[in-house]
Amino acid sequence: MSSTAKTEGEGGARFDHAVVWIDHHVARIVNFDRDHSTMTHVQAPHAPRHLHHKANSIDSGHAPEDQAYLHEVARALSDAEAVLITGPASEKLELVKHIERHDPTLRRKVVAVQAMDHPTDGELLAHAREFFRAADRLRPQR
Repeated sequence: MSSTAKTEGEGGARFDHAVVWIDHHVARIVNFDRDHSTMTHVQAPHAPRHLHHKANSIDSGHAPEDQAYLHEVARALSDAEAVLITGPASEKLELVKHIERHDPTLRRKVVAVQAMDHPTDGELLAHAREFFRAADRLRPQR
């Protein structure tokens, strides 16, 4: 697994918000505030194989989820106060299940899970800023 994790901006500023776009190959994580952001990529150590389901077999024909990959992604999100999870298929839901089982504190920080195709890094950040701009207006002030 390779990652370039940073959750602090210039001068050690902490980022309260994070968005992750995840599929079976890579997780792109952006920690950000109104003016700054950092990008982290976590690569799955083994790309999933395409399995063919055979008639009369007991198994589902799906490769098992890579728990080490999901754990690394969750770890990269752990410093954020509010997390948006996105992705094109089922891996975003597998990440939520992993977080529910292994990190209840982080689960309370997950604000939403959304389907999202394959955005550029800029599109992902713009979407997350717009989402949290609206979501933060709805949350009670501390």
